[in-house]
Amino acid sequence: MFDFGRKKAPAGGDAGRDAAERATPPGGGRGLFSRLRARLNRGDGLLTRDLRELLPGRQIDAQLLDDLETRLLSADVGVDATERILKDLRLRVARNELADFDALLSALAAAITTLLAPVARPLIFDRERRPFVVLVVGVNGSGKTTTIGKLARRLKEQGRTVILAAGDTFRAAAVEQLEVWGARNEVPVIAQAAGADPAAVIFDALSAARARGIDVLLADTAGRLQNQAHLMDELRKVKRVLARIDPSAPHEVLLVLDASQGQNALSQARVFHQALGVTGIVLTKLDGTAKGGIVLAIAAELAIPLRYVGIGESATDFGEFDVEDFVTALLAPAGTGEPP
Repeated sequence: MFDFGRKKAPAGGDAGRDAAERATPPGGGRGLFSRLRARLNRGDGLLTRDLRELLPGRQIDAQLLDDLETRLLSADVGVDATERILKDLRLRVARNELADFDALLSALAAAITTLLAPVARPLIFDRERRPFVVLVVGVNGSGKTTTIGKLARRLKEQGRTVILAAGDTFRAAAVEQLEVWGARNEVPVIAQAAGADPAAVIFDALSAARARGIDVLLADTAGRLQNQAHLMDELRKVKRVLARIDPSAPHEVLLVLDASQGQNALSQARVFHQALGVTGIVLTKLDGTAKGGIVLAIAAELAIPLRYVGIGESATDFGEFDVEDFVTALLAPAGTGEPP
């Protein structure tokens, strides 16, 4: 399934060309996950970085798996995910099915893929629900506003009409930041004065989106600390107010998490999910960690769909989560898998 050498050329025909275009951003740069691989391989937390060095004179045995367990835990994979990954590996080692490092690496990749596959579910913007309302939530500094801007650009490129709601009325310059993204993407921004009721702003934005026949409403919100109950109550109020216009809204509660926060990101996901019923996750700043294992921890415990990942500030550093590409980025040695 996984080839940790050079990436193969896409298959012939239109499907192959389409795949190549998706993997390569405008301007001919490297694909999103190729760039992620280069950044993950910078650090000492890479799962298999020096496991190969442990092997001379050793068999693939239980002790080696204990060493791998330590790597997984130190890479923010978490206890639950680590146990699920190692369960099959231990059985295969006991049956002497893993003869060398390459066999172990392939088995590890397959185990991680099995864990992640159920959550690799892209966000489908249902055209029957118009406007399709996305409520974007998360703590301060997670990258909510930037994610909204990048997502608006993506939707525009797909031919969708978009409105942005400036529901973060408390943070200094939050409205201005969203308006910059709106101007850059040529999409309108619905805003009110600083300190306005966020629920009222988003209510007005939904009313405007319905009146104009807009396809998608992306609603920004103020950053919430997950341990501040009154702020979480305000988000619940936003949901209730939206439901007055459209009982099915919001159609997506999209939680933005900073991947470099490690296990704290998992803690945030737990609380937001319990309070709001999170339906999708965006993991930003994967380039800010050499580990990347938090992706597995969230998948194992919460099983919330992972919609998008971000690895930088550029609009091309954002895309849908792809399991096989991510696993290759996590496990491949530096310098491999790059396009010719």
